[in-house]
Amino acid sequence: MQTLLYLIETYPAVLALAIFCARIVDVTFGTIRILVGFRGYRLLAALIGFCEAAIWIIAASKVIGHVDHWYLVIAYAAGYATGNYVGITLERRLGVGRELARIISYCASCNLAEALTRRGYSVVELAGRHRGAASVQVLYVVDRRRRMPELLRLVHELDPAAIYTITDVKSCHGEDVHALDAGAAPGIALRSKRK
Repeated sequence: MQTLLYLIETYPAVLALAIFCARIVDVTFGTIRILVGFRGYRLLAALIGFCEAAIWIIAASKVIGHVDHWYLVIAYAAGYATGNYVGITLERRLGVGRELARIISYCASCNLAEALTRRGYSVVELAGRHRGAASVQVLYVVDRRRRMPELLRLVHELDPAAIYTITDVKSCHGEDVHALDAGAAPGIALRSKRK
């Protein structure tokens, strides 16, 4: 460990690289912490925050201790910028949490609700109306974020003209919508199949 510290202090390029890498890691942690915290994972966010703060203190102290070396400031700022990019990319790939897809289909023959249910999605279907269209299917599907691209590909295959919006779900109680079966309002059809 002493040898590593000696190398970092003696060779400015190694110190700059170490600061750059430390900033990438701590900003990546910070970005992920904010995004998972927003989705309600408080304990995970706290643990990530601890690691983020420890790494930041080490990186910042090295820059502040050598603030007259401009290349360390550049390495610090470049690590920060890169960490934002890496953090957002990594969080997307992890796909933590759930999302709500609202799907509107004007194609009666497509019957999206039936098709999605057959493929294992829990679908809430509302009957709707729109000027110029006899009937409109309005669907709600809550699922894991990492399954959303698959769902949207399927919707596009079945009905290329379908309109959809995606919203993050901060909190989701239960895996399914079976609790609504008994008290569903008129005009609401629930289609559900356990995954």
